[in-house]
Amino acid sequence: MNPMGWDAFGLPAENAAIERGLDPEEWTKSNIQSMREQLDSLGLCFNWEREVTTCLPDYYRWTQYLFVKLFEEGLAYQKEAVVNWDPVDQTVLADEQVDENGHSWRSGALVEQKLLTQWFIKTTNYAKVNGEETGETLSAYSSSPETVFGAAYLAILPSHRLLHGSSSVRSALEKAFQPGTDSLTEVTAQNLFTGHEVPLVISHKEEFDGYLDAVIGIPDCSEEDMSVARALNLSCPTVLKSDEGGRQTLINSEEFSGLTREQAFDSITLKAREQKVGGHLTSSKLRDWLISRQRYWGTPIPVVHCGSCGPVAVPEEELPVTLPKMPSLKGKGASPLEAAHDWVNCKCPRCKGPARRETDTMDTFVDSAWPFDRHLADRWLPVDVYIGGKEHAVMHLYYARFLCHFCKDQGLVSHREPFRKLLVQGLIKGQTFKQADSGRYLKREEIDFTAEEPVVHGGGQVEVTWEKMSKSKHNGLDPQEVVQQYGVDTVRLYTLYAAPPEQDILWNVKTDALPGVLRWQSRLWKLVTKLRAARQLGDVPSPSLLKKKELAETKKIWENKNYAIQEVTSHFTEDFLFNAAISRLMGLTNTLGSTTVKVVQHSVEFEEALAALVLMTAPMAPHLASELWAGLRQVKHPVSHLLQRGGDALQQLWPTVDAEYLEAPDFVELSVLINNKACGTVTVPLQVSKDSERVQQFIMESPFGQKLLGERNIKRAILSPRTALINLLIDE
Repeated sequence: MNPMGWDAFGLPAENAAIERGLDPEEWTKSNIQSMREQLDSLGLCFNWEREVTTCLPDYYRWTQYLFVKLFEEGLAYQKEAVVNWDPVDQTVLADEQVDENGHSWRSGALVEQKLLTQWFIKTTNYAKVNGEETGETLSAYSSSPETVFGAAYLAILPSHRLLHGSSSVRSALEKAFQPGTDSLTEVTAQNLFTGHEVPLVISHKEEFDGYLDAVIGIPDCSEEDMSVARALNLSCPTVLKSDEGGRQTLINSEEFSGLTREQAFDSITLKAREQKVGGHLTSSKLRDWLISRQRYWGTPIPVVHCGSCGPVAVPEEELPVTLPKMPSLKGKGASPLEAAHDWVNCKCPRCKGPARRETDTMDTFVDSAWPFDRHLADRWLPVDVYIGGKEHAVMHLYYARFLCHFCKDQGLVSHREPFRKLLVQGLIKGQTFKQADSGRYLKREEIDFTAEEPVVHGGGQVEVTWEKMSKSKHNGLDPQEVVQQYGVDTVRLYTLYAAPPEQDILWNVKTDALPGVLRWQSRLWKLVTKLRAARQLGDVPSPSLLKKKELAETKKIWENKNYAIQEVTSHFTEDFLFNAAISRLMGLTNTLGSTTVKVVQHSVEFEEALAALVLMTAPMAPHLASELWAGLRQVKHPVSHLLQRGGDALQQLWPTVDAEYLEAPDFVELSVLINNKACGTVTVPLQVSKDSERVQQFIMESPFGQKLLGERNIKRAILSPRTALINLLIDE
């Protein structure tokens, strides 16, 4: 099953519609139609009856349904945080959408930091620490949760939201904060798991490991934590005791005392999970997923804000909350939906009082959790092969796995992991031009190419790179133009042959791959012509007419055919090295190309090998293979049952390896070289063929060996590990 979907919401569509003065919905629908036609023209096979489009209300109703479920479980929440702000696209970005140089993955702009109230999905599950009097809830991390009863303090960074937002403890923290030192505050935090209160410390550090902004200080398992606690005169509870053998057990840890550290780790984290106060294994490099965007073209967040009740989820029966039509969009400033007054003002679902709808929309990565029918999901999932670009591995894959885990916990699906295997495909990169001083992406017409180095018209340096093709980077290529120039199957084969799927391709059709692919297609065509011509010579095929030399040729063809089927099938189903599959098919093509006319005319081996070659080419070059198969079906006097079946190439069974090829032979025919010159062959038992000394002895005792070698001394015998060949180096 190979479904097709359109990730149709989001910034690129909205920005493109604003540029053109169009409605994003109309722009998106016209794009989908043209892309559908492009995919059809490339001969790609999709289950079109399973097509989904994320911007249709009947789809995003389920995006909103999942959000409501997350909200009800406390996993979708709003908080004030220092967030990434894209000054060009005028919206917040998740951390994963900012590159290693601090630039937006979409616009390329240098990202700014802003303090805003945003919606997050709790993809991390850190232990919770609660300050009862303020009602503030913090997430904190420890790499040694089994020693949690030994906590001496809770440390936060100077950039933490409590020091910058509208928190009720902000003034108390600011009063205690001394930059460059560990500052003890009068604020305490209660650990929800142990019930113990610990002081809040503002760390001297600018950052902790990974993305953490709050950590639990436990002196018993960290020299650094011990020195902080001592410097601030904090009590340091002892919770670890070592025996003579160095084994550590817990003390002063309530019912967990007496357990080894390993036992305590399991017991404490299990109890924390049961009490819903953390205990989940997580990474310090993960942060909760920031999903709200200050843009129009996205899934509306199904929440209303009530003065009495606070944020309230829209009831399931009222979903979907549909996007209102907007007369015009600017893409600047606040969320555009704030201007849709009739839509924004509503009644609270809980108290029926006046309320306002949430005006942020969701990040498009939320849309890629698909709606499903339970019995079908349980039948088809997990997905056998997930194919995506590098950004999917760090973003969508992470989010999709989180949502699948959540759906399993909700009893909505029977599996926890959504994917069995990940294939991270490389990108086809286009030549990209950026204004050196601003980082702005340039169109080709904005650049003067007449000088030695390209420059911006009117002055300014240009930075030339190869990047992922994108409309926003003006480095895309219309597949239609390339197909019209070279033909659809040539483009398909070039793309597959240019590199293994994991590697990037720098799109430049003048490279060696394209001429090679064109030549190969021509040779395939000539092979079918060769068979048809040979069978027109008049004689009915008769294998009995073939002499010893020609029979050796047919055996070689048979072996190469089976080897190719074995290798290509493995590349298609196991390692996805389509470039290697094409190389193997080219090898079989070469073997068939050098075959004598008599073997072509009278052997079943040539016919079956050529049929297998065409059928194995068909998934990659379906149009060419269909034409070739139609030519093979018209061959006079076919001797193979393969050519006597009806139907097109794509309706045939996949070629299989002959059973006798898989049977290990009792004997192996070994080529013998003497001083690098071929001297003939010798048949040796299979169990002898891998042992150089035994092969040498076998040859010397054979009549063949005695005739060639006589009494001469063998200085060295080199047995090939890959082919049935031995080279004997002797004194002349």
